Amino acid sequence: MTADTRREAIAAYVIERGEARIDDLVTEFGVSRMTIHRHVEDLARQGVLRKLHGAVSAQPSGVYESLFSFRKTRSLAAKAALARAAVGEIEPGSVILIDDSTTVNALAPHITEVRPLTVVTNSLDLSERLSGVDEVKLICLGGEYHPTYHAFIGHLCESALSRLRVNLLICSASAISGTSAMIQDPLVVRVKQAMMASAVRKVLLVDSEKFDRVALHLFADLKEFDVVYVDDRLPVKTADALRAAGVSLKLVTEND
Repeated sequence: MTADTRREAIAAYVIERGEARIDDLVTEFGVSRMTIHRHVEDLARQGVLRKLHGAVSAQPSGVYESLFSFRKTRSLAAKAALARAAVGEIEPGSVILIDDSTTVNALAPHITEVRPLTVVTNSLDLSERLSGVDEVKLICLGGEYHPTYHAFIGHLCESALSRLRVNLLICSASAISGTSAMIQDPLVVRVKQAMMASAVRKVLLVDSEKFDRVALHLFADLKEFDVVYVDDRLPVKTADALRAAGVSLKLVTEND
């Protein structure tokens, strides 16, 4: 196991449990306390975990923007359903912008259904999956690689986006409260807001587990999106309230 892989595994272990003792991590991963402390320090600097006396916990406000490798294991059926529904938004020959979220990355297997296509993304995972696919022109946004999100963010990424105009943006958010879409990391917010500014049509995919939760930074109001796709586990009361507030909401069943 490489250091990067072990660090991600430690984060996923702690996030899933909420808290873990250092001694438990030493036993679980079979490395020295010094190695565990070094990994914990790195994860604490990233804002993923919080150090305690003899233990470590998940950041209470950061769990919704945790490691890519952990997030991609969550709400798989809902993400697959949202991806299948969102394919209908894509027209062959268009230029689409896809963010680094695991929700939207579920679109990758469906891209071949709407070729030819130009795909712009800051996601390293999506770039790797689409590289070499026939009739898919891939444009990768530059910037600083961030292992937590397995994506490129920062000034260079924002600068590249300011020079692009795309037909369609498909993105996601970390948490939804009322009609506010939120994200924990301010650097990620800046990139996604730059994506919004570069797109003619804007589509949000978000699973129902993210509703009635909060993250630190406001990303956008749901009414700014042309349509918001959510799986049909969203409570009826919440769906009615969103529509009454002017949100263009589409509910998707997992069997669609």
